Amino acid sequence: MGGVGSGLGVLVVEDDDTLRHAVDAVLRRAGYTVRAESDGKAVKEVVKEFRPDLAILDVRLPTGPDGYAIARALRDEHDLPILFLTAADSRRARLDGFEAGGDDYVIKPFDTEELLARVAALLRRAGAKTSWRAADLVVDDTTRTVTRNGHELVLTRTEYELLSVLVQHPRQVLSKEQLLRRVWGFDACDTNVVEVHMSSLRRKLEAHGARLIHTVRGTGYTLRP
Repeated sequence: MGGVGSGLGVLVVEDDDTLRHAVDAVLRRAGYTVRAESDGKAVKEVVKEFRPDLAILDVRLPTGPDGYAIARALRDEHDLPILFLTAADSRRARLDGFEAGGDDYVIKPFDTEELLARVAALLRRAGAKTSWRAADLVVDDTTRTVTRNGHELVLTRTEYELLSVLVQHPRQVLSKEQLLRRVWGFDACDTNVVEVHMSSLRRKLEAHGARLIHTVRGTGYTLRP
């Protein structure tokens, strides 16, 4: 399955091995190409070789330049979105991040779904093409169109958002509460609303092919070709 970026590249600079591997895995599952570095000593060379579409930077790095210095260097030489992912949560740290050229600032610990949503939003604003593929299904977030077996589907805004969330997390089971948070912005709502919209979305998808969205009884939904 192709993912969010269909090859869009993300540079991750994070010194914590466990967290760096976790962010790398999350981004790769979403379809990005990732280059993960433990410090910023070789960032200039890495950027020339890898040519990322977005950078995710920690602020406090034990060796080499800190995240702010890396951001300033990237801004001076490259035009790409920068997201700080850091435990530095003071007002001054945030302001320093934005003054260094950051476009977004996420505090650790963080929600992986929110991180992916922020990455996708930054790439959209930067004009990067974002699309998702699952078997014969194509979701193009640039034009907000969905096609299956060459047929363009007419979806409501809510149906489109539900499908986008599922296709960004292939084979993962998402609960109704998670879908409520991602699509409606809160989970204090009757989960039947998810079932109603999911039923309509399935009918439209299955009019042109086999079932893609599966119910995991008592848990939620998963998109699996």
